[in-house]
Amino acid sequence: MKRLLSLLLALMMVLSLAACTQPAQTPPAEEKPAEEQPAEEKPAEEKPAEEEPFEGIIAIVTNTLSQNEEEYRSAELMVQTYGEDKIMHVLWPDNFMTEQEQMISTIAKIGSNPDVKGLIINQAVPGTNAAVDKLLETRDDIFISYCTPQENPPDVAERADLILNPDELKMGDAIPIQAQKLGAKTLVHYSFPRHMSIVMLAARRQLMIDKCKEIGLEFYDATAPDPTSDVGVPGAQQFILEDVPKLVDRFGKDTAFFSTNCAMQTPLIKATSDAGAIYPQPCCPSPYHGYPSALGIESTGYSVDAMANVISETAKALKAKGV
Repeated sequence: MKRLLSLLLALMMVLSLAACTQPAQTPPAEEKPAEEQPAEEKPAEEKPAEEEPFEGIIAIVTNTLSQNEEEYRSAELMVQTYGEDKIMHVLWPDNFMTEQEQMISTIAKIGSNPDVKGLIINQAVPGTNAAVDKLLETRDDIFISYCTPQENPPDVAERADLILNPDELKMGDAIPIQAQKLGAKTLVHYSFPRHMSIVMLAARRQLMIDKCKEIGLEFYDATAPDPTSDVGVPGAQQFILEDVPKLVDRFGKDTAFFSTNCAMQTPLIKATSDAGAIYPQPCCPSPYHGYPSALGIESTGYSVDAMANVISETAKALKAKGV
């Protein structure tokens, strides 16, 4: 009905404009007016239907600020951009591995709000599937998106409407190659049993081992404390700060360091740059992932210009350190 009304209004405007262009002129008596050819009717252009404003709330679940600053800040930005009446920012418990019941309670509370129409889980840490199963018992109408899922891929695919994940397997080739380009002869891989139980991360590690053999790099497995264990994030970060110099003394400055954990990126960048060693990339490729905090760079936002500034300042800081 709206489209038909728009067409009728458009035709009325065309006809009224044609009538107002100029007055008709009386032809001379001795001349017969030429027969006018009927003008071809042009179909009125259809205007695209106007998008109706989204009615409802999108809930975003992230880790805490200490576990992963970037995903936390990204959710904050969404709240600032669209408002609290459209975006709900909720946190996983800091020690999610031992607080599965709280995870279930967190998702259930989101589902109890009938206005919530979408759920973005960033990151979909272990225990997410159980929490979503409980949600789906009463709310099968919510659009569910998993970001960086850490449970069995087929099980994740059964529950999520949309899955977003970095190309972990491609990084299995890319990281050793980048490390070698930067002059590395040894690649240190920091992780812990929980992460190595994740299918994609374990497969990536094996690809890294295979690529190191292929291109002539020594691969070294290093076990770090799990930030969700009793030592927490501070203990895991302190371990990295103390262990990197030891391994640089052992293998030399031509050693590249990689960690599978987000919370370890800041101390890893700081320790490798202080020691003059090599850092090929963060676990989650991004100029914001660890670099600003480790190098004392002020991050002013997530616009294209702000990102370019972070990259530029990172390059300057690393050059000043001689790496």
